[in-house]
Amino acid sequence: MNYDISEVYQFAIGIENNGEMFYKRLAKEIENEDIRNFFNNLANDEMSHKKTFESMLSKIKEYKSSNIYPDEYFAYLRAYVKDRVFPSEISKETLKEVKNLIFAVNYSIDLELGSIFYYTEIKSLLPTDQKGFVDDIISEERKHFSKLFNLLKTLE
Repeated sequence: MNYDISEVYQFAIGIENNGEMFYKRLAKEIENEDIRNFFNNLANDEMSHKKTFESMLSKIKEYKSSNIYPDEYFAYLRAYVKDRVFPSEISKETLKEVKNLIFAVNYSIDLELGSIFYYTEIKSLLPTDQKGFVDDIISEERKHFSKLFNLLKTLE
């Protein structure tokens, strides 16, 4: 069963929204002003990505929201997004750990990799003519991964 790109964009909007909230929360926990600004900039990027995806979604004709996804694999991907790609809640233990900059950057890298994995997996559910849209999303997420990886190298 194939799914429409509009459903992928709905997930992308949720991911970007959670990413923005995550990076803002992380920035509040960081004492180093340069690193705090770095994470605030990532939050702004996530907000910008969200607006881009909302714009893309608005251009899709005949969009109808669907709340029921009978396919097990699609349900797995939905659960993966909820728990592994910028979870909406950050545990108290994780918040304590993110004060360590190396941990914070590594944790952020893992979340960005999770979003890349999600979008790579979801491509298999889409019609061929819509896979390019997902490639655009993956490209955006890879930019964050690169920024974080470069920051990690400077911190080490």
